Amino acid sequence: MPADTPYVVAHLGVSLDGKTDGFPLDSVRFHQLVGTTWHEDVTLAGSDTVLALEPALVHGPGPRDPGPLLAVVDGRARVTRWEELRDAGHWSEVLALRCHATPPHPHGRHVPELVVGDDQVDLAAALRAIGRRPGAEVVRVASGGRLVGRLLAAGLVDEISLLVHPVMGVGSRDWWGDAPPPQRSLQVIDSDTFGGGLVWLRYRVA
Repeated sequence: MPADTPYVVAHLGVSLDGKTDGFPLDSVRFHQLVGTTWHEDVTLAGSDTVLALEPALVHGPGPRDPGPLLAVVDGRARVTRWEELRDAGHWSEVLALRCHATPPHPHGRHVPELVVGDDQVDLAAALRAIGRRPGAEVVRVASGGRLVGRLLAAGLVDEISLLVHPVMGVGSRDWWGDAPPPQRSLQVIDSDTFGGGLVWLRYRVA
């Protein structure tokens, strides 16, 4: 990772053959690991992940203070429920990551935004800008695969964390996205096993 960007960890729940869908995620264990391991300052999410959350959003308790920033890669301005996301009780504030080709947001739907890149969001520039925010040292990527793949291809991931579930032959989304995973040397950080056949693997990206 460049010296001027924060520490980026991709933490995913996967099947034994590397899929992120088609099986019930052990969400309790998944989020327990999130809460006790990295103490993220920023949650970086793709718009697909956030749009999947939107139908379940209800009036929440308000921004979490202190809490991480939610930064959403929203190059096509598809996310609309920014206030509900901010008030869900998980994040302190929200930030839309957009590019110069992003369509104008609808009237009345203003959100703090960072514009980086021409035709698509420049992830490296976005992380550099986020890293200049006070206290923004650790970024956790919340993605079903596509955003993780883009970050890996750009050399922007420091750590890969996989909570492996004891299933295979299900699902269609690879955790590294749509393209073949880029060649990277990995160094083992740690591993652990839990009840129900779960295995936790952590690697540093060399």
